[in-house]
Amino acid sequence: MTFEGLDGSGKTTQARLLAESLSKEREVVATREPGGTPLGERIREVLLHGEDISPWAEAALFAAARAELVEQVIRPALERGAAVVCDRYLDSSLAYQGIARRLGIEEVLQLNLTVVGGLLPDRTFVLQLDPAVAAKRTRRARDRIEREGEEFHAALGAAYWQLGQLYPERIVLLDGSLPPDALAEQIGRSLP
Repeated sequence: MTFEGLDGSGKTTQARLLAESLSKEREVVATREPGGTPLGERIREVLLHGEDISPWAEAALFAAARAELVEQVIRPALERGAAVVCDRYLDSSLAYQGIARRLGIEEVLQLNLTVVGGLLPDRTFVLQLDPAVAAKRTRRARDRIEREGEEFHAALGAAYWQLGQLYPERIVLLDGSLPPDALAEQIGRSLP
C-alpha cells in the first residue's frame, strides 16, 4: 500500500497508522520515498535540498531511488510475505513530473515501470487537501519542491485527482481534511 498527496496532507501520519495496525497481524515493512536505502537517502538529499534540477533529471533521480528501494527493500519484503507500506511511490512521479512538470504521464510511467520491473501497489491512498491548508500544516523548513509556487501546488492537487480518475482500480481518493482517526477508518475499510 502506498500513500500520496501534497506535503502536509497527512499521508505520513496515515502510513504510520496503517503500518502500526497491520503489524498486529503480520510483518510490516514501512518505508518512504525518496529514501529507504542508503543510496535513496543520498538521492533524497540532492532532490530536496540541492540546487535547481531539470525536470527529466529530477524524474530520473526519483526513478533511481525507487529502483534501489524496490530491489533492496520492497521486493524482498513481498517475497517473504510481509506487507509493505510506503510513504510515496510511483504515483508521485506521475503527479509531480508527469503532470505538474509536463513531462507526460505515459513517458514517466514507462520510465518507472521499467526500473521497478512493473511492480505497482495493490492500493494507493491519495489524501486530497487544499494546497494552502497543506502548506500551513508543514512546520519544518521547506525543501526545494515545497518552495515551488502556488500554481505548481495547485497543479499537483489536480494531478492527483486526475490519477484517481485514470486508475480507479487501485487509487482511492480521500478527504485529507478529515480527522486522522476518521481517515484511518476509511483506509482500513478500503484495504485490498
